Amino acid sequence: MTSLLTGLLGAKGPAAFVTHLIPDRHHFRGSFGGKDIVGLWRDAAATKANVASGVLDVIGERIGAVLPEDLFAYVYAILQAPSYTSRFYQELEIPGPRIPFTREPALFARGVELGRRLIWLHTYGERMIPPGERAGRVPQGSARYEKPVPQTEDGYPARHHYDEDKRELHVGEGVFAPVGPEVARFEVSGLHVVGSWLDYRMKSGAGRRSSPLDEIRPTVWPQEFTVELLQLLWILEHTVALGPALDDLLATILAGELFAADDLPQPSEAERRPPG
Repeated sequence: MTSLLTGLLGAKGPAAFVTHLIPDRHHFRGSFGGKDIVGLWRDAAATKANVASGVLDVIGERIGAVLPEDLFAYVYAILQAPSYTSRFYQELEIPGPRIPFTREPALFARGVELGRRLIWLHTYGERMIPPGERAGRVPQGSARYEKPVPQTEDGYPARHHYDEDKRELHVGEGVFAPVGPEVARFEVSGLHVVGSWLDYRMKSGAGRRSSPLDEIRPTVWPQEFTVELLQLLWILEHTVALGPALDDLLATILAGELFAADDLPQPSEAERRPPG
């Protein structure tokens, strides 16, 4: 399964993010899950694309054969462009993303290429895996843990902070560096990704307590947390590095020839209904 989740359009950060997991009602920020989800497929066997009938054919007549995965990747590249939400701030006051579809084959192919790479990164290497890569591998970035988080009860982190001058992320007594400010402060629809990830793993935790199970927490910082944090930092590093290319793609597409909305078939009532 691969799903696109649209965030608070008009807010800072990308307009959507992707997941290979099944998003429940608590998937995003604990309050925005279970809504605004656009799946790549409409069936569990991944044979029925979640695209209105005829759309791929119409686009394909102009730019060549288009797979459902290609269309999904192109859309993701557009919505991930850092300038998308700021450029269309006023238009996005009416909920729902609008996608400019280029009539230029080379631009469409570039969007597919960037979108596929982002989906590979954001699903932790589980989807749209490039040739030569293995499933589940996250490409390394520059961040390293320069000082490990102590694996003792007394050394379990109670707080974290970011030192922009030194480009260091401090997790209790542990230090991760170099971490650029654009990585440390990366956000999606107002959610600060690194800070939120760490908040939930501090000694006191974060979020509401709804069950005694919430009190079951590690007493010693697991090594797995260090690995997961490094992977998160690396993914954000690569994402930030792609920002200029995504913005350039969006600007070039908007300056060129586009499909008009009337050029594309509209979904039927059956296609608009959620799959059973």
